[in-house]
Amino acid sequence: LQIVESGGGLVQPGGSLRLSCALSGGTLDRYAIGWFRQAPGKEREGILCANGNDGSTNSTGSVKGRFTISRNPAKNTVYLQMNNLQPENTGVYYCAAGTEEDGCVIGAGIQVVKYDYWGQGTQVTVSL
Repeated sequence: LQIVESGGGLVQPGGSLRLSCALSGGTLDRYAIGWFRQAPGKEREGILCANGNDGSTNSTGSVKGRFTISRNPAKNTVYLQMNNLQPENTGVYYCAAGTEEDGCVIGAGIQVVKYDYWGQGTQVTVSL
């Protein structure tokens, strides 16, 4: 399975970006897909995920209500829509796929160790 993220860039506070995560070599219905952020000097943290079997989603922390995850099975692509971006959202955003059943549990944390396949990451910088 290969994963390619795209859509990062520089945006002003309050702006929006949409990141894309394209899968090849496998189909969305077989994987939980997670979006992770790694801020400078910090550990990688899970922020949203979507289950492969039913498309149910989970989000964590401060992104609730501002970031959403969606899937387009026809394009084998997952999206991360980010609204009202703030400087603390700056970091490298990674998309990952996992085969474990508990990779994306509603109401639970999104754990790096549950995901097996990773993209190269895309930089998001929120600044004036």
